[in-house]
Amino acid sequence: MTKIAIVGCNGKMGGYVAEAVGERDDCQALFGVDAFGESKYDFPVYKNFSEAQEKPDVIVDFSHPSTLSDMLAYAKANRIPCVICTTGYSPEQVEAIHEAAKEIAVFYSGNMSLGINLLIELSKMAAKVLGSSFDIEIVEKHHNLKVDAPSGTALMLADGISETLAQEPQYVYDRHAVRKKRAKNEIGIHSVRGGTIVGEHEVIFAGHDEVVSLKHQAQSKAVFAAGAVNAAVFLVGQPAGMYQMGDLLSGN
Repeated sequence: MTKIAIVGCNGKMGGYVAEAVGERDDCQALFGVDAFGESKYDFPVYKNFSEAQEKPDVIVDFSHPSTLSDMLAYAKANRIPCVICTTGYSPEQVEAIHEAAKEIAVFYSGNMSLGINLLIELSKMAAKVLGSSFDIEIVEKHHNLKVDAPSGTALMLADGISETLAQEPQYVYDRHAVRKKRAKNEIGIHSVRGGTIVGEHEVIFAGHDEVVSLKHQAQSKAVFAAGAVNAAVFLVGQPAGMYQMGDLLSGN
């Protein structure tokens, strides 16, 4: 039985994680950590890790960048692996995550959906075939409460595509500030915020007289929670290091 601590348990995604854990027989929510410190569950909720009396097998984090330092300090001190699903980190925080992975197992992904990770692989395949003869644009859409832009998933798509290109691309987020012809090595990344859109990502390969488009739509946030719990069960017992969805899918 995998015992899980859920960071941000009182938030929307934390609630989905708690629900996903409750539907499984191989894991349980041991406690939650949330700034509000109030429990609506059958497990205790603490305002920070220093209040926790129990020791989990793994931590699942769907919270806010401000919680990272406390969580990593606790995880390293107690040798507890972490599944980090929060986005919007600063470069310094991302570096802190990689440093922590030298001591503990860290599963770090901007998107826990199986479909999104398939989209990334398909986009990489398309980039290999179409190469520099097609312009590449990424459009991501999310609900009007999402703070960070572009989404972590959009950057995952761009980074995956970049790995396959002969020339290192330039990410362009805003075209209105400069009036000039589009450079061939650009990857345009565009953000849309509105309504209750859960998450849509489209990769457009625009060539001469033809366009290839790859698209993924998430109908519910539950898909991300289910992926996070799968990652948590997988991560227990793994040696220190950085892990991603590809490791989970391959079973390595």
